[in-house]
Amino acid sequence: MPAGGRPTVRSRRLGTALKQYRQAAKIDQPKAAEIIAASQARISRLESGHVTARVIEVRLLLDAYGVDDPEVRFKLEELAKHSKNRGWWLEHAAHLRPDYVDHIALEDDATYIREWQPVMVPGLLQTPAYAEAVIAASPHDIEPERAAQLVKVQAGRQAKIEEGGASYTAILWETVVAHPLVGVEIHREQLAAILAIGKRKNVTVQVLPLSAGVLAGYSSAFSSFSFDEEPTVEAVTLDNLRGTSVLEGAEDLVAYANAFDLLRSVALAPEASAKFVRGVLRSLKEDTS
Repeated sequence: MPAGGRPTVRSRRLGTALKQYRQAAKIDQPKAAEIIAASQARISRLESGHVTARVIEVRLLLDAYGVDDPEVRFKLEELAKHSKNRGWWLEHAAHLRPDYVDHIALEDDATYIREWQPVMVPGLLQTPAYAEAVIAASPHDIEPERAAQLVKVQAGRQAKIEEGGASYTAILWETVVAHPLVGVEIHREQLAAILAIGKRKNVTVQVLPLSAGVLAGYSSAFSSFSFDEEPTVEAVTLDNLRGTSVLEGAEDLVAYANAFDLLRSVALAPEASAKFVRGVLRSLKEDTS
């Protein structure tokens, strides 16, 4: 069972896939239970992610559901093998909300990560000083010890991008770049970091200009994740005052994939975006000289 009886992101992804393939094969839960010599309750809990399927169960069910694609089978077997693995972030678990843990687990598994951020620099691009300033300004009363742990976790998350473990695209509204939410010195350091990170082969940073008008309000901040060689969106996270929500419904995924494509089509090209960031950085240096 996932830790604490709570579905993990991986067990839930596995369960959702098994349910979809069962329904496509027109097999009901009692019949699926017979296939693995278990109870209907176990099938229900497997599909909800409250328990993790064993590899042999995954193989038997996929055989019965007529799923022959070797890539699909390998992916689901890997989820079964690793759904209980301890991620690096769990050493900080005492300081993390469960929904934030879900977000980090999605990042850790992803092959493609895309983010739209109209308010502040995304966590995967934040410098430690910027992260500290954002945490300090949070409406929540965060103790110094927890704040320090959150900054460490932010750095741990960024390792995925630094090591080239995922293709990462971030779209920032112009105000995120041009109008500091933090001290000017911290903002200058942050812009320099964005320019440096944006040179990585697996990273694309684009700026949505003010001329895009109401499109900037088309959606609040969100992140989308893909887990295969193709960039098909398979999960989306939304940040809000109460935490992070994970969306996995087919209609939601299509809507946010389309939203990101629309934002990207109107945003400045990567080269023009870098030029804009350099211009803002230059003006900030002139203002403080």
